[in-house]
Amino acid sequence: MKDALKAYVTAYHSAVTGSKLYLVIERPDGSKNRILIDDGYFLEVHRRWARNIITGFARFNGQSVGIIANQPKFMAGVLDIKASCKAARFVRFCDAFNIPIVTFVDVPGFLPGTGQEYGGVIDHGAKLLYAYCEATVAKVTVTLRKAYGGAYIVMSSKHIRGDINYAWPCAEIAVMGASGAVEVLNAKEIAACETPEARAELIAQKEQEYKDKFSNPYRAASYGYIDDVIEPRNTRFRIIRALEQLRTKKLVNPAKKHGNIPL
Repeated sequence: MKDALKAYVTAYHSAVTGSKLYLVIERPDGSKNRILIDDGYFLEVHRRWARNIITGFARFNGQSVGIIANQPKFMAGVLDIKASCKAARFVRFCDAFNIPIVTFVDVPGFLPGTGQEYGGVIDHGAKLLYAYCEATVAKVTVTLRKAYGGAYIVMSSKHIRGDINYAWPCAEIAVMGASGAVEVLNAKEIAACETPEARAELIAQKEQEYKDKFSNPYRAASYGYIDDVIEPRNTRFRIIRALEQLRTKKLVNPAKKHGNIPL
């Protein structure tokens, strides 16, 4: 499954038809399937700002929802200051008007660098974390590919009160990617290799071992972080069913005037 499919969420824009959003599934033979929302019609907001994350409104089986999706075609879908603020504001908006939130996760982590650190990426990332935690609307999450580190946590995971969380068989849920983890965990063994061929063989072996043991949705599901591992072709059906299950959701936050969102 990991080698057979490549998938991403993307939005198309036309002056004639307006905006449309698709979950694009690419197969090895070059064919593509575009599935997801009703008729593909999508009202995207803040389209030209923080393009590494997509936010907008659509319908599943006639029910209005807010959609948040990482965009791997721009900056690899990484979360940075702008993307965190954009998504956090959208989550707060949906929660204010009782609009269910559907999140598609394909995030390699937070953007590293001194520019982000000086700009306060932790503070701004905490806004998205807080927004998802405090939201009481229905929250459905689908992990498509990468979900690494702290970025996985803030993208409507079970740890921050996500209601129903699905993952594809090709999803990678871990602290970090296999290549980076192997460089840290097996640094001495790699350095001891005498030839480049032996080094490459060892790295490939350790990366596969890491993926089999840790970086897969079945390990996450065994801990209760994922409700079900679903086939890509069933994504739309499972989202609709989850929204139906959550239609009568009632969740009340602790009685207090308001929380202290990290501003």
